[in-house]
Amino acid sequence: MSLFGTTPESSSSAGPRPLADRMRAETLQEFVGQLHILGPGKPLRQQIERDELHSMILWGPPGSGKTTLATIIARKTKSEFVRFSAVLSGIREIKDVMAAAEKARHYGRRTVLFIDEIHRFNKAQQDAFLPYVERGDIVLIGATTENPSFEVIAALLSRAKVYMLSALSTDEIVTLLERALHDEKRGLGATPVSIAPELLKQIAVFSNGDARAAFNTLETSVAAADRDSQGRALVSEKIVEDAIQRKMLLYDKAGEEHYNLISALHKSVRNSDPDAALYWLGRMLEAGEDPLYIARRVIRMASEDIGLADPNALGVTVAAMQAVHFVGMPEGNLALAEAVVYLSLAPKSNALYTGYGQVAEDAQKTLAEPVPMHLRNPVTGMMANFGYGKGYKYAHQAEDKLTDMTCLPENLQDRQYYRPTDQGFEKRLKEKLQAIQEWKKKHARKE
Repeated sequence: MSLFGTTPESSSSAGPRPLADRMRAETLQEFVGQLHILGPGKPLRQQIERDELHSMILWGPPGSGKTTLATIIARKTKSEFVRFSAVLSGIREIKDVMAAAEKARHYGRRTVLFIDEIHRFNKAQQDAFLPYVERGDIVLIGATTENPSFEVIAALLSRAKVYMLSALSTDEIVTLLERALHDEKRGLGATPVSIAPELLKQIAVFSNGDARAAFNTLETSVAAADRDSQGRALVSEKIVEDAIQRKMLLYDKAGEEHYNLISALHKSVRNSDPDAALYWLGRMLEAGEDPLYIARRVIRMASEDIGLADPNALGVTVAAMQAVHFVGMPEGNLALAEAVVYLSLAPKSNALYTGYGQVAEDAQKTLAEPVPMHLRNPVTGMMANFGYGKGYKYAHQAEDKLTDMTCLPENLQDRQYYRPTDQGFEKRLKEKLQAIQEWKKKHARKE
């Protein structure tokens, strides 16, 4: 019996448990996803298998497997395992558990303490764990959906390894749903269910990487389905739509429609059509696309199609990405909408895009000449003796803040990669660049 009255192996409860809880993986072999930290040979997997745990923070989005991983550890470890909820517990409960853990250590028993939603503990509450972690009274495992850098005190972070869990992929969630449909003991296998594979995939898409949400949708859909003469639950598209409370749109995050829609959004922005850009953005978001994927692509649009014609464009899109990450969805929808409308109406220039493309081509196809000696830093006396930095001209000491010094390799002296347009702010940059070029022609060194 556990010193703290916890029995992690017990699966019984007073009432019916949700499908998501019943289908929790019980072993690492059953666990789906997170191969970057739990794949064969990975340090965390080896810690669990050898029962040689160290304090850790599991950071990831809802439904990514944090609590499931803690459950597996509970089944695997020979230590006392205590579950602790940051929502329901305070300093008094912390002190009681810590006192029991200290006593257990005197009897040669280690305590593994799992704290769900550790970010909800304030600084004083988190501080209360420190001496017990330092003395080895407890191995602390914290789970959080928030960035530990901001929500967990530095002293705890320095004593724990942070493992970042990713949202599950569509295919991984489909695997979990299929397992639930066929598992007669814990899942829905005792009741025959008829559901089209594409509906399972749509449930996975709408869950947005959250396995718990996907299980809940499946369970609700099966419960609401009509039964045929053989007792099979007939899950239709309408039932799934009712379960997720939204109409399903044709969309596949990993298929052609995914690329078609992002292409339509990008080309609408490039064509300065804010109405079309808003429409294609909405189609993707309402179909369950990952908003951070869209944010990344919108940032790319700012650099590729606007560039220095409006330097604020990049800042607007990065701010939209941060807003989506900070406030979540659906509130983040408007931040993305603001960004795509701004980009649509901004002056357009692909000068940076084409210029960098030429640089990349030259880097691949031309001789990789060494950095000219006058551009090298003479860090040591020996380097100075070899000519490092010889001939370098410090522009700040020049009257016009310009010198006739060349900065490209000799074989690329005549290259001009950046050719600004007359659009927006870039027109001013073009005038500035032309003035610089005229000055350099006038003051060019005569060979």
